[in-house]
Amino acid sequence: MGNLSDIGRIFYGLAIAGIGISTIFFNNYPYMLLPPQGFLIPGSSLLHYISGVMLILIGSRIVFKIKTWLVSFLFGVMLLLIFCFFYIPYEFMVNLNYLQLGEWENAEKELALAGGVFVIAASFSENNENADKRFWEKLKPFGIILFSIPIISFGILHFQFAKEISTMVPTWVPGHLFWTYIAGVGLFGSGIAIILNIKTGLIAALLGSIIFIWFAILHIPRVILSSFADLGDEITSAFLALAYCGISFVIAGTAKKKDRNAAKLFYQKDQVSK
Repeated sequence: MGNLSDIGRIFYGLAIAGIGISTIFFNNYPYMLLPPQGFLIPGSSLLHYISGVMLILIGSRIVFKIKTWLVSFLFGVMLLLIFCFFYIPYEFMVNLNYLQLGEWENAEKELALAGGVFVIAASFSENNENADKRFWEKLKPFGIILFSIPIISFGILHFQFAKEISTMVPTWVPGHLFWTYIAGVGLFGSGIAIILNIKTGLIAALLGSIIFIWFAILHIPRVILSSFADLGDEITSAFLALAYCGISFVIAGTAKKKDRNAAKLFYQKDQVSK
């Protein structure tokens, strides 16, 4: 499958396990896991610990390739169910500003994680001898679309809330607004290109590399410098960035593999014709 896909899988698994550890340590759900105000699911220490342990186990199994295809698929289904039956009702029944794109940001983060883990499940389903290849072949593009739509939305938000987002750029980097707009263009363009399958391997690799740079120079320092009151959210945001980086690398790695297989098949047919 290639080193890039394995790196991406490890990044995603580490991110999910890290979010699980944070859930237990701070005794609270990650801010994007469920809608606010305890909508439909009340918060309790027991549920927080159970959720944290589940996330740690899921992330660990993805990292160590223990039934990766099954664990990833079930985790993706769980995240998608939360999006459909918790976030959507919350947005339309509770949130009066649901028509504003920014109000869907956390829901889209959940959707991006779901789409990404579907891509991982499909990409590593070859280890399942009883796998229905047609199902997994359809699951991967479905996951790519679920992941790309939030990426496009995040790009748009970089323009709608440019001034607010620009404050996240490190102080030692000049031209905060400029880089905010550049990031918005990159996210929007990458999402569109990946959905339309335009140079998917290259674009996804570049997207993953950019997000990893953000993880390193933006999120890690914010975790180090944040107050304890904000630490849990900053850790979650950092791990989300690492997860999105991992998803992008898996998409890039599997796209490259597909391109290589197509080239190999073309070469074999050419040799036969000769």
